[in-house]
Amino acid sequence: MDDAPAPTAAVRRTRSLAVAATIALIVLGLAWELWLAPTGRGTLAIKVLPLLLPLPGLLRLRLYTYRWLSLGVWLYVGEGAMRAGSERGLSATLAVSEVVIALILFTACCVHIRARLRAGAALAVAARAVP
Repeated sequence: MDDAPAPTAAVRRTRSLAVAATIALIVLGLAWELWLAPTGRGTLAIKVLPLLLPLPGLLRLRLYTYRWLSLGVWLYVGEGAMRAGSERGLSATLAVSEVVIALILFTACCVHIRARLRAGAALAVAARAVP
């Protein structure tokens, strides 16, 4: 029997947003590098492979996954910012989109972590109050 409390509405919303943003980054990266504005032979499409790793952890509400993803997403912010400033046309627009989606993902992870830690603290206080 699992005694873990059901996820709060904030936790469910942030999980949905984090999963959607991760998938959006994957789709954007593949479309950008393979069809829309490929760089070279499209080999930069492999940049989305690390984004596949956190999906199971996000779906299973693994707090550790949200923590490391909130750090790793900065690689995509950096790449998007660099390419937004150095490229022109569609590539620059796609780079700005990458930055925006990555910042949404970062925010979703941070809010999720905060909500989970607050819920855990509330459970700990409630557990101490029970005689």
